[in-house]
Amino acid sequence: MMPASAARGRGDPVVSLHDIGKRFGSGIEALERVDLAIAAGEFLSLIGPSGCGKSTLLRIIAGLSAPSRGICRVAPASRGAAGPIGFVFQDPTLMPWSTVFGNVLLPFRLARRVDANAHERVHAAIAAVGLDGFEGAYPRQLSGGMRMRVSLARALVTDPELLLLDEPFAALDEITRLALNDDLMRLWQRYRPTVVFVTHSVFESVFLSTRIAVMTPRPGRIVADLPIALPQPRRRELRTAPAYAAYCDDVSATLAAAMATEAG
Repeated sequence: MMPASAARGRGDPVVSLHDIGKRFGSGIEALERVDLAIAAGEFLSLIGPSGCGKSTLLRIIAGLSAPSRGICRVAPASRGAAGPIGFVFQDPTLMPWSTVFGNVLLPFRLARRVDANAHERVHAAIAAVGLDGFEGAYPRQLSGGMRMRVSLARALVTDPELLLLDEPFAALDEITRLALNDDLMRLWQRYRPTVVFVTHSVFESVFLSTRIAVMTPRPGRIVADLPIALPQPRRRELRTAPAYAAYCDDVSATLAAAMATEAG
């Protein structure tokens, strides 16, 4: 697979959000005045308290939900030229009656583009997430971490320019979560999609991201946009480096300040 970002200049925005607001029919205002631009090849994490609208914002970017006001622009290439938007949910959402191969093949089935090239790409995606040899296994035969790897493979198989991940590792044990963080970093460095990653974990966001957007409690607003200038590629030993700890402290303090300001 060719890195999707090769088709677009790294400085050009893949996602542009202007004055985004979201009010649900129940009257709950989830988002308020959100402005954000995301350039090609960035790894941006959205972090904030539960219920602050992170997942809602991700769904607006994906086109799964419409904003109540404001403008969301996603570069046309992200919707077709390099492949559709890849979306990874917190639940792997696999078809229990289908094998690993069948689950990863699903985007091609839906697009009615099942051919030899699609099969080759499925095999490559499965190998890329470390599941080579498990093509014939069913979801019930896999651990939670392995099921999430299948979900990642399915999101990457079409070589999307834009990859959206909604707390994909939140339900996993710490050891598996750290291993999947390492794998996701390796995959991003290999394919270089633009990534928007929702998480509650400061430590996870600092390890993975090139930028972190900090959100307030509901209605969610972005109150800080923090670049993370840690060296690339990110290795697991980075987690014990003083620079990593310093960034974690800064992000934690920024998040705490945002919540205190809102509470006051």
